[in-house]
Amino acid sequence: GGTLAMGGTTQADINSLYRIYSMTKPITGMLAMQLISEGKMGLDQPLSDILPAFANMQVQKEYDGAITEDNLEPAANPITIRQMLTHTAGLGYGIIQKGAIKDEYDRLGLVGGQVSRLPIPGVANPTPAPSLEAFADSLATLPLVYQPGTRWSYSVGLDLMGRVIEVVEGKPFDTVLQERMFGPAGMKSTFFTVPKSDIGRFTTNYAAFSGQLIPIDPAASSIYLDQPAFPYGGGGLVSSPYDYDRFLRMLLGKGMIDGNRVLSEGAVMVGTSNILPDTVDLTGSWTEGHGYGAGGRVVGCSYGWGGAAGTAAMVDFKRGLRAQLFTQYMPSEAYPIQGKFSELVEADLAAHYGV
Repeated sequence: GGTLAMGGTTQADINSLYRIYSMTKPITGMLAMQLISEGKMGLDQPLSDILPAFANMQVQKEYDGAITEDNLEPAANPITIRQMLTHTAGLGYGIIQKGAIKDEYDRLGLVGGQVSRLPIPGVANPTPAPSLEAFADSLATLPLVYQPGTRWSYSVGLDLMGRVIEVVEGKPFDTVLQERMFGPAGMKSTFFTVPKSDIGRFTTNYAAFSGQLIPIDPAASSIYLDQPAFPYGGGGLVSSPYDYDRFLRMLLGKGMIDGNRVLSEGAVMVGTSNILPDTVDLTGSWTEGHGYGAGGRVVGCSYGWGGAAGTAAMVDFKRGLRAQLFTQYMPSEAYPIQGKFSELVEADLAAHYGV
């Protein structure tokens, strides 16, 4: 239910367009798993094999401390593809880090998505790096926030994976996504840039300020109508509930949808399982007590992730179930529904079906 904008008359439906933010991560993660299943790269391959600039990384000794020689030490181990997919590479994130390292992420345009054309109080609006290549090259010059393979820390790993994918495939990341995922899966409404012809089904995004919802990205003047500086593999996509459900159906079909093979069965089964490195300490992290797959949390037989504007999606292989939540407000924790989404689905199933 609901409308595309508060106070509007156009009803939202399965073909309405939503900013899915970090629900982009499972899509990028699964594309990476497919390239791994084809032998084009390895799950435990060092990132520096593909992007040599990441060969000799420095690591901050004090988390989010100074970026000075006395607070840096060499990485004890190379970053691997597995670590990038599971937020265990020690890479930082502008929405997580504080202090000097966050300032450097902002200065170099190491952003994972876009919010608005409007300046928003208290929200930094850095100019993004001019390309995915520039993003990767700049990121390689900064220290890691943890030693690779030691801690789970939400990161730009899936944005950097976009660059890995385009180097491995020899064509732009967004082209690979279109050819390898969106085209074969029949996802015709999943974009980095919303076409002008589709503004009529695009939602407005809101900011929750002291109990009020303020429009920060109205559909008609959305920043998503512009071509982004680069395709953000960690948080750049706009999609429809219909399209994202096709992605989920394809996962439940172990790579197949409507008779089309999009991904190999191996890519799906490994990517939706717990692939966390054994060396990782999860204490105090968002993933404590759970597993993590390629860009999404793994709980029992379910896999999924949410987005910064309140969206969430999951598949449950045991029950053959898929579930999604679509709304548009930031921050996502302004209301409890996203955080409780999987529990609410479980409770609903128990009440109605006793499963």
